[in-house]
Amino acid sequence: MDLKIIKTDLEAIQEFRVLFLKENNFQFIYNKCHLYGWADTWLFIVDEEKAGYGAIWGADRREDRDAIFEFYLIEPFRKLANSIFEEFCNISGATLIECQTNDMLLSSMLYEYAQNINAEAILFKDSFQSDLFVPGVIFSREPSAVTTNYEADGYFLEQNGQIVATGGFMLNYNKPYADIYMEVKEPFRQKGFGSFIIQELKNEIYQMGRVPAARCNVDNKVSKATLLKAGFKVCGALLKGDIKRKEI
Repeated sequence: MDLKIIKTDLEAIQEFRVLFLKENNFQFIYNKCHLYGWADTWLFIVDEEKAGYGAIWGADRREDRDAIFEFYLIEPFRKLANSIFEEFCNISGATLIECQTNDMLLSSMLYEYAQNINAEAILFKDSFQSDLFVPGVIFSREPSAVTTNYEADGYFLEQNGQIVATGGFMLNYNKPYADIYMEVKEPFRQKGFGSFIIQELKNEIYQMGRVPAARCNVDNKVSKATLLKAGFKVCGALLKGDIKRKEI
């Protein structure tokens, strides 16, 4: 096998990224790394044929390039995944792998080539339409709020003239997904406001022709319960591990 791994620009591997996103069909939380120039991309060429690509970003500092977060091969070359991945690690100098468990190819490489693997976040996708109701609560949006290509913010819940919760959603992930965020003010927590604003944000997202998604820290049991109550279900986890180096 004649294998070449060449550092290149995003345009050179864009056709493979389209296939990657279409095949996986989930919110890919690292998608914005490409939008903001936080990533380096590498093209894989096997026997003079383009086979796929990989991408690396800085796990802790954006200027670093130490974590593999994308690894994709078209089907005819997947039998060579181990050989290509090993060489990719060597040439790029990456020391970490970050992946979503619903990304089957890269997560399989993670389990085989990494150690000290930890789950950092739980990933959610929409499962059902909830029918939550909190008496006297109004869901609204600040008149000055503007929806951009990156975010729709300014949503809030109001009860008895007081804002009890705020939220919005990010639009800088791969289409059609939108990532929900929210916060309930301290005195009003554990009263159902969190799940209610999530429910309403989901409706806003669908009205835009998007698909709601969410995530939370693995240790945040309250956020997990809130998201499940609002109709989400767990669809994966975000994992991180150190690449094992072969002893010489």
